[in-house]
Amino acid sequence: MIQPIHKLFSQLEPALLDQLEKQGTIKEIPAGEILMRTGQYVKSTMLVLEGMIKIFRENEEGNEFLMYYLQPGEACAISLVCASKMEASKVMAKTMEPTTVLMIPIQLMDEWMAKYKSWYYFVLETYRNRFEELLVLIDHVAFRNMDERLLFYLQRHAEVNQTSTILLSHQQIADELNSSREVISRLLKKLEQREIVSLHRNSIELKQTVNEK
Repeated sequence: MIQPIHKLFSQLEPALLDQLEKQGTIKEIPAGEILMRTGQYVKSTMLVLEGMIKIFRENEEGNEFLMYYLQPGEACAISLVCASKMEASKVMAKTMEPTTVLMIPIQLMDEWMAKYKSWYYFVLETYRNRFEELLVLIDHVAFRNMDERLLFYLQRHAEVNQTSTILLSHQQIADELNSSREVISRLLKKLEQREIVSLHRNSIELKQTVNEK
């Protein structure tokens, strides 16, 4: 069930929340649908009301590189930038499950930045959160081995979905980590031997929580 906009975005001032409800358009999107493509010009920004969206990069061969997820109560930083500057997107966005978003027309971006202080701070906080996520991701890509990247990926996926059961195939994980299924399967087997995960036919159970060493 979708939480009320006033509850999801309670940090915004009442007048702005009223504007969100009046000016925004609610859109329900099935799982697996592309919301934003590389090179696409963005005409509105998205606030997530329900579900989950994956933000990722894709190369010319179609290989994906996961950047971060968007959850209820969050906004797409990329769409905020591209919408306000009328620039083409450099990333892809895809729904991971049935998702509901609130679409905000780009012509309101500048007006709200000047008129509502809470919107100004919300946009800044959105940029900051995404930047910090990307710094963590860069650290893992640049300074960690693939086995450490894999464990970080599994922990983040479990945290985002609030479950220790990960319903992803070895191939799906390989695609998101820009690796091969054989490498991921081998590393998962090693994690199982270390009793960090338990491998099942169609799922992976993470036994080590995000905060554990």
